[in-house]
Amino acid sequence: MVDRVLHPALPEMPGHDLFRRDFTGSCGLFSFILKQGSYQQIDHFVDDMRLFKLGFSWGGFESLILPTDPARVRSATRWQAMGPLVRLHIGLEDPDDLIDDLAAGFERFEKAIA
Repeated sequence: MVDRVLHPALPEMPGHDLFRRDFTGSCGLFSFILKQGSYQQIDHFVDDMRLFKLGFSWGGFESLILPTDPARVRSATRWQAMGPLVRLHIGLEDPDDLIDDLAAGFERFEKAIA
């Protein structure tokens, strides 16, 4: 269901060579683009998350999730993506619990787009 993950530490990302040059590590702030769906349907993904909370900040110890539409604010180039963008900040919760929470979100989203 994911078209691609956006994180500068990934080798396939534009600018990865600059990331490797300038940084020795990365953080748990990243986003992913879904292959299909709309921003109205993405509510089904983020609603009823057990651990992820809606939030705009870089987070702290808690994990955050935020559907966002870069097309509304992007001015230098046009944002073109197959589906909605979801931004995550990974906190200190157990990784398996976070994976389960995301899996449940994907199930809700899949039902919404069916």
